[in-house]
Amino acid sequence: MNIAIIGSGNVGKSLGSGFARAGHDVTLSSRTTDHAAAAAAQIGVQAADSLSEAVARADVVVLAVPGTQALDVARVIAPEAKGKMVIDATNPIRPDRTGLFTEGTSTAEELATVLDGAAVVKGFNTLFGSVQAQPDKLGTQLDALFATDDERARDTFAALAAEMGFRPVKVGPLAAARELEAMAWLNIRLQLISNGAWRSSFVLVGAPEDATRTPDKIAA
Repeated sequence: MNIAIIGSGNVGKSLGSGFARAGHDVTLSSRTTDHAAAAAAQIGVQAADSLSEAVARADVVVLAVPGTQALDVARVIAPEAKGKMVIDATNPIRPDRTGLFTEGTSTAEELATVLDGAAVVKGFNTLFGSVQAQPDKLGTQLDALFATDDERARDTFAALAAEMGFRPVKVGPLAAARELEAMAWLNIRLQLISNGAWRSSFVLVGAPEDATRTPDKIAA
């Protein structure tokens, strides 16, 4: 599967390397071509010259940019993203790190209005880059909590997450992204106030079997 990662920071590189290890063709891109090329070389994947180019040749698109940039990036890639699955791994954290800048909604829901015709999934946002790259780093299988309205996208995300070493857990429709973004902020704030090592993660003990259903293969 061809996967385009939009963003060349820690999250983009961590997810990109994870997808590549699972056997997928990964293309990294960002608004700064040089940054994308350097990050791609670091993790051993290819880079694209533009966001639109990366999305046009992808089956799955991952937004791994700062939350403040997510909607602007979505507007750029919207034409090429039609008919594709877009994973929103961003979090709407205020620049001064005092909380979320969304109110009564989520970044994922706002992205869905911009990315008309795309199947949006909120996922990977509750996992720090340090564990995205090494799912077994904490000595137990970690959960990739996600939300989506699209059943085909559900199966695709679940299969991708499982291939990377996570247990996928669907927590609800796309509106549940509000809770996922709040959980991410809770974890981020914990690190900030405790001088943490940015490795803490969520594992849902006793999750319902249907929520953790994983298909044998990625949906075609």
